[in-house]
Amino acid sequence: MTSPLEQKKIKIAGPSVVTANRTWDGIVVYRTAAKGWSADLSEAAIVRSSDDAKALLAESVADDVGAIGPYIAPVQVGEDGKIEPGNLREQIRCTGVTIGQPVQV
Repeated sequence: MTSPLEQKKIKIAGPSVVTANRTWDGIVVYRTAAKGWSADLSEAAIVRSSDDAKALLAESVADDVGAIGPYIAPVQVGEDGKIEPGNLREQIRCTGVTIGQPVQV
């Protein structure tokens, strides 16, 4: 029998994190290097290779207590080390929908 995780091909094009939703309140969480979950993206474990991504995802799937539906998401790491969501979907999950309003002069 093959697990669903083994059937997936994981390719990452840059720095990535494992994200999910917390089981008790649905909040977006990120897998940490300490093998826990945090709602703070800056505490997320960053992976840069598909092997590391597979390992972190497998560990996250095995932890069925803290979060549901873990998956790999792209991030951007600034020169100052600040971590930001890597695409619009993850930005909305992280910060919510925001609409810029025109500035009144």
